[in-house]
Amino acid sequence: MSDIHIDDFNRDCAKILGQLFRTFPRPQLLFVEDICGPDTPDEYGLHSDRHSACFSTMTWLAQAGYLSYSETVQQEAIDQAVLTHKSFTLLTTRATFVGSNDAESAGSMGERQQTTLPPSVQAARQSNIYRLRSALKSGASHEINQAVQQLLLQARHFQ
Repeated sequence: MSDIHIDDFNRDCAKILGQLFRTFPRPQLLFVEDICGPDTPDEYGLHSDRHSACFSTMTWLAQAGYLSYSETVQQEAIDQAVLTHKSFTLLTTRATFVGSNDAESAGSMGERQQTTLPPSVQAARQSNIYRLRSALKSGASHEINQAVQQLLLQARHFQ
């Protein structure tokens, strides 16, 4: 059993990278609530722990070299957020792992159908961004955790 905050971190990472990939190379204003859902500040106006953790994930991704941004908008968003070269090439590169959903879908398609897919579609389905999106779509924490952890491990080879 994993720690809930690590599950949240992995899910946030996958969503952040996925959202920035969808708009790449255009910088965007990335709101915390778009990633982790609505926040309910306390009576003093302080954000929830969940909101603060998501915001911290955004800044951690920047410090670790996965994204860049121009400034924070209080603790609500990061402005002009965009994937770095490292992240873009990492996400478009062939994944070094296969999640259980990917293995099941490959087995159910049958070898004959797989070979009829155009090479561009086959290549896209082997990319890290496809693996992240599939894991998020599954909604399973273990799939998301595996996808993000493998992505971060693979990132060690990217500069």
